[in-house]
Amino acid sequence: MGAWGSIVVGRPSPRRILGISVSTATVLPYGAILGDQPQPSFIDLLEQLYRERSLMGYVAGQSIPLKADEVLIVCRGVAQLFTIQQDGSETLLGLAGPSMPMGLPLSIVDPYWATALTDVDVLALPFGEVEASPVLMMGVFRNLTLRLQQTEAWLALSGKRLVADRLRHFLMLLAKDFGQVEPQGIRIPLKLTHHQLATAVGTTRVTVTRLLKDFKEEGWMSLDRRHIILDTSIRSPAMHLLTGA
Repeated sequence: MGAWGSIVVGRPSPRRILGISVSTATVLPYGAILGDQPQPSFIDLLEQLYRERSLMGYVAGQSIPLKADEVLIVCRGVAQLFTIQQDGSETLLGLAGPSMPMGLPLSIVDPYWATALTDVDVLALPFGEVEASPVLMMGVFRNLTLRLQQTEAWLALSGKRLVADRLRHFLMLLAKDFGQVEPQGIRIPLKLTHHQLATAVGTTRVTVTRLLKDFKEEGWMSLDRRHIILDTSIRSPAMHLLTGA
């Protein structure tokens, strides 16, 4: 088994993963956009504790196996969490980014699946090991709180009557959690399909396609290499992501 520089399971890779963002652009989460002081990195702590333990790598689109007695910590990339309904349709439950925990011990949803939305590297920790370590429990709790906040924010969207409002605010949430500040605006470095966006906001793929076209015509959203970019000029709905207003 290799150390943190070795990626196993999904695909062998010699690259070092810590400190690497989803893309080479500057990644600024919402707190950094507003000038908050960065918190100590949970990933840095994990590297100190588990330098000799191998990371597991998965390419975008690959299923991430989940075990009943294991917690996975995302060290690089973004994983999507979803369930399957009786009619076979998928329901997007959340997105887990760097430092966020995921796994069967953290959910009662059944079935509960995870897929790599981007290339993903994770550290597998036995749940008993997490429970026995105050340091791990603190780190998992802090980042699980972010997942809880994300879930509540997604649930709050259901109270918006207009689908356009739900989709617009969902894009704002994605930019808030995963956005990269660039000269053109805030890039959402996630290649979500129209179907995935539709399941997240409770509508159809056709409606999402039409609304994204409307947003582009309104001038505050654009596409680049399948990434959504939100304009942050004074007239844009996304301006508050930079101002904190």
